[in-house]
Amino acid sequence: MTEPRTGASRRADISPELLAKLNAGTEQTATLAEGLAVDFALLLKAAVPDIDAESLELVRGMAGEGVTRRMDAVGEVLLRHAGVAGAAALAAHRADTVRGWACYVVGRAPKLKLKARLELIRPLADDSHFGVREWAWMAVRPHLAANVGHAVAALVPWVQHASPNVRRFAIEATRPRGVWCAHIAALKDNPEQALPLLNPLKADPAKYVQDSVSNWLNDAAKSQPQWVRDLCARWRAESDSEATARICSRALRTAGAAG
Repeated sequence: MTEPRTGASRRADISPELLAKLNAGTEQTATLAEGLAVDFALLLKAAVPDIDAESLELVRGMAGEGVTRRMDAVGEVLLRHAGVAGAAALAAHRADTVRGWACYVVGRAPKLKLKARLELIRPLADDSHFGVREWAWMAVRPHLAANVGHAVAALVPWVQHASPNVRRFAIEATRPRGVWCAHIAALKDNPEQALPLLNPLKADPAKYVQDSVSNWLNDAAKSQPQWVRDLCARWRAESDSEATARICSRALRTAGAAG
């Protein structure tokens, strides 16, 4: 088995040879710095050779924009180019950034029921690359935020999934505040709506999931600290596992939760 490549922590440390491979889609990124260095227009042309010149120019013109906005824009371009059916080929591509674009094709697709959208995103939520897993929840989060009750019900089976990546998606996608995304006001005000997702994971064995659950609760503690304190007290009474202790300790790390 090939050892994972040690990635560059700064743009200046990315060799011209590696950057050429990233832009050609023949090498995966290993760090955020590498992902931010990818030339989307060059990669788009390499991954989708028949893409039209107007779309390429649009993507090229967004080079100075934030990466999330550019990912979304390429998703829209590719949705127009090949429809939601085209996401399957993108999701199988060697380059993690291209698979991330597949997430945004799914996120952008119109007239999809939430269950169908989640079925399409699930393989990407379980991707082997850390970056693709982040793009997966970010791309569909607006649809989850639009109807929290419906979203929670749809995600209940996900927290029972064998893969920690899938379990983690259900939590990360519904964080009240989250990272690089809009807040979900309904969950900031009434975090108890997410208990059907949180309760089953109070002693999850995977640290990847534990971190997400504790971050979810830390988000909630910024607006509902007493609720988080009470929930952690209940979980500690119900479970003496190291996992529960770790989740609660991290959940209560803010001044708002500890006070």
